[in-house]
Amino acid sequence: MAPGAPAPLAADDLVIVSVDDHVVEPRDMFEGRLPARFADRAPRVVENDLGQEMWRFEGVDFPNFGLNAVAGRPQEEFGVEPTRYSEIRPGCFDVDARIADMNAGGVLGSMSFPSWPQFCGQAFTNAAVAPGGDPELALAVLRAYNDWHVESWCGAHPGRLLPLCVVPYWDPALMADEIYRNAARGVRAVSFSENPSKLGNVFTGFEVPSFHSDHWDPFWRACEETATVVCLHIGSSSGVKMTTLDSPFVTMMNLQPTAVMDTAADLLWSRVVREFPGVRFALSEGGLGWIPYLLERADWVQEHHRTWTGSHFGDRLPSEVFREHFVACCISDEVGFGMLDRIGVDAVCVEMDYPHSDSSWPRSPERLAPQLSGLAAEDVAKVTHLNAMRLFGFDPFAHRPPEQCTAAALRAEAVGVDVGPVAPRREFVPPARPLTMTDMLNAAAHPLLDQQSDELSGDGPAEEEAAP
Repeated sequence: MAPGAPAPLAADDLVIVSVDDHVVEPRDMFEGRLPARFADRAPRVVENDLGQEMWRFEGVDFPNFGLNAVAGRPQEEFGVEPTRYSEIRPGCFDVDARIADMNAGGVLGSMSFPSWPQFCGQAFTNAAVAPGGDPELALAVLRAYNDWHVESWCGAHPGRLLPLCVVPYWDPALMADEIYRNAARGVRAVSFSENPSKLGNVFTGFEVPSFHSDHWDPFWRACEETATVVCLHIGSSSGVKMTTLDSPFVTMMNLQPTAVMDTAADLLWSRVVREFPGVRFALSEGGLGWIPYLLERADWVQEHHRTWTGSHFGDRLPSEVFREHFVACCISDEVGFGMLDRIGVDAVCVEMDYPHSDSSWPRSPERLAPQLSGLAAEDVAKVTHLNAMRLFGFDPFAHRPPEQCTAAALRAEAVGVDVGPVAPRREFVPPARPLTMTDMLNAAAHPLLDQQSDELSGDGPAEEEAAP
């Protein structure tokens, strides 16, 4: 180590709060949570002819696992499998096992996004707006989902899991009601769409306004009044970032985080940040490295185009406004951490993405430590946990002293937890050619991704395929 150089940051000393993980909902989550008149119509897990377990709600089947639940599996088995609960880590769906996996991974706190209902609860909204749909049933199921998440998931281990709700986006007044209902019990995060206009459903004729419409004002107002952070996860517009259907699948995986760059620009120049100055947006899984360029470009655009376009921030710079309204979230971003002075150290949080295929679990501290080395100790603390605690009203130190919250202390509690990878179930056969988007979409057989595939290829839905 060169004289005067900062000492390497010890992974064992990090205190990590992840603002983006995922839960594979347990099959019994709705038991006893719905009014009697809806009990026999509750979403349930079914097995199809291929032996795959899927969620079924109002006649629509939703794939549940695949790349969403590969933690602890060898990379050779990533893909559309696994497809059964017995094939995934219990920590994906069992809250006690999740805490054990968090301990083994050196992670103190975790926020879990939905899986089968999708990031915005699209499964619930589509059941409400489909021809012959039942909004009362959809609302009851959505509220039951939030009740399970707050009471059974987060409530099982106070000080470890940050609650996150979904809202009935078919009705902004109901959205506001759900924000107030959940804020009253400490929920300070809601999952919404990176581009709500893309949530429209061609099968049902349901159209959804963009950020620029006053349609969403009751929702924004409720979020502002309750200090609820609006989390905009990549993929939350019911689609993925495609170039062409025959492009390699990894092209989409490379580009997907950049979708949030579009979202950030769209909201930055929207009326929302002007008329609801207290609203905060988390750019979930969007990364950091693109932000300095976006802000530099935004300031340039204001300087050169504010007069004739009528879009500007008065005497303030767009980059200043961005730091007040947006929270950037990343799994791993060495470039971005090196530019925190341009991004704003108070506007960055980390995430682990457990149990998805991009996850840094179980070596998250070891991945982060070298990227954060060289930062001041107070900045490391902000990025790894203090920002998340402040933004989401989360106080793990009320439940355990800080010295028991480090990666090393947590791992000491995880005796006997096997972090894998498990032995392969079969011999790996490499693909004969790079997998394309078409390959993966056909294998996934997801109703909403099928819709996107049809739109990209120019094929409309056949009449017999008209389903929500």
